[in-house]
Amino acid sequence: MLDAEIIELYLSRDESAIEMSNRQYGAYCRRISMNILESFEDSEECVNDTWHKSWNSIPPQHPNSLAAYFGRIVRNLSISRFRQNRAKKRYDGVPMLLSELDGCLPATLSVEAEIESQALTDSLNNWLESLDAVDRVLFMRRYWFGDSVKALAKQYGISQNNAAQSLYRLRLALRKHLTKEGFHL
Repeated sequence: MLDAEIIELYLSRDESAIEMSNRQYGAYCRRISMNILESFEDSEECVNDTWHKSWNSIPPQHPNSLAAYFGRIVRNLSISRFRQNRAKKRYDGVPMLLSELDGCLPATLSVEAEIESQALTDSLNNWLESLDAVDRVLFMRRYWFGDSVKALAKQYGISQNNAAQSLYRLRLALRKHLTKEGFHL
């Protein structure tokens, strides 16, 4: 089923929209959530919450890409759940993942950072577009989808050390790009 058809189901308040969303994007959302949470039960709850949140937000929202829309929702819900779990000391994977990007992205969420957020987004998108396809996918798989270095190495048929080195070089290139663009890291 096409995205437009699923969106039409949401707009007409047809409950089969949730079933179709789960059928088409359920595995995708579960993978994102599992990479962040590493808990099947928590991931299932986040995916179910994604369908609920989508039901309540379409309309008025009218996403162009359901994959991106659902991916953003499940990722945000999973990060929120992760923070809850972290307070309970149940998992330590995402802080390590985020710490890898500490030196590459502005850390404070001041008013100035909020004002510059669109410029930062544009700069990140421009930098990603400048990468070759393999590096772009590697970066996104690690830092958006949360894939482990081990999984990336296996997927690309390289050693974990080579994958880690590639990610390190990408972080250095991102840092250089953002510094050149005038972002204070």
